[in-house]
Amino acid sequence: MRVGVVLSGCGVFDGAEIHESAAVLLALCEAGAEAVCLAPEIELAHVINHRTGEAAQEKRSVLTESARIARGKVTPLHEARAEDLDALIFPGGYGVVKNLCTFAFDGLQAAVESSTETLIRRMHAAGKPIGAVCIAPVLLAKVFEGKNLKLTIGSDASTAEVITALGHRHEVCDVHGVCADKQNRIVSTPAYMLAQNIGEAASGIRQLVREVLVMVKEFKTL
Repeated sequence: MRVGVVLSGCGVFDGAEIHESAAVLLALCEAGAEAVCLAPEIELAHVINHRTGEAAQEKRSVLTESARIARGKVTPLHEARAEDLDALIFPGGYGVVKNLCTFAFDGLQAAVESSTETLIRRMHAAGKPIGAVCIAPVLLAKVFEGKNLKLTIGSDASTAEVITALGHRHEVCDVHGVCADKQNRIVSTPAYMLAQNIGEAASGIRQLVREVLVMVKEFKTL
């Protein structure tokens, strides 16, 4: 099985959450699946100094930064083809809501990065499962606005209200669990929306990867 892992940079405050990304990649490897790292070929919305939390006066590429996590092997998202992948997983991190979409800046009126939205829609149309970690369910909620997906970001009331406002159902979930929308083949888990350490985040992510791969097998038997 080949699973696309969509990265949004490198670092929780302006890109992909590194612990979550590594946990996804490890869980896929342990399950015998091939991870295909993908990232859009765009600039980061802004660069954050992760030591101080302050914005840096520089520009960086989402694709180039994502290559740090992928150990260099990352494919531009616009080159990815749904027919070459069995599933798609989005680690969290603020890059999801700053780079893959603009929710962090524009709220409910957020725009979704074009190559990201195209691949999501093509995977979904093909009936292939999609996993969303941490804040990433907000991205799917925006792409499929009004489509009544079942999603979780854990138990944060304000973010749950966003998912509801975009026309979906929010399911409260603990850090070790997942929310599986079997009808739409979408799986989500809270990870660092609730996790206090990497072990807790990885626990839910393993469950998410397991559920996504089960959905892949079910799809292939249809």
